[in-house]
Amino acid sequence: MAITQEQLILILPNASPVAGVFVPVLNTAMTRYQIVGVRRVAAFIAQIGHESGQLRYVKEVWGPTVAQARYEGRADLGNTTPGDGFRFRGRGLIQITGRANYAACGEALGLDLIALPELLEKPQHACMSAAWFWATNGLNTLADAGDFRMITQRVNGGQNGVKERQALYTRALEVLA
Repeated sequence: MAITQEQLILILPNASPVAGVFVPVLNTAMTRYQIVGVRRVAAFIAQIGHESGQLRYVKEVWGPTVAQARYEGRADLGNTTPGDGFRFRGRGLIQITGRANYAACGEALGLDLIALPELLEKPQHACMSAAWFWATNGLNTLADAGDFRMITQRVNGGQNGVKERQALYTRALEVLA
């Protein structure tokens, strides 16, 4: 199941200015990682919609001081070199974060994200990294089961923005039905 530009705009109205750019690369990424069928596509679009401010942001938008304070020196993210916190801040539609995650994602996508982390800001890589994260974290299985709350937990590490995510999911299910 491919999503159309019209469907994407109905689900994520604020994505209207960039929907034409994202639709083909979203469809390619979703196909590659088996994000197919109404439940999977609806859950995926809802999550990336929230995480990216409806496709407006492909990197975390705060400055280096905040990023370094939040991520600097975090061994759990692989941030062991000074400056890693800012350099490997969240990018892509599901905000890949940390040197270790950039390395794993880059290996899977055939990209040198350690040398060029900003590649995740390009629409095709922003979409592909989100779909890679989705598949790597078993989110298709959760989508099939309708366990949207657990999907949010795995994407966000908590339930941040759960009301908006749920509203986007409900709208996506309606639009894609």
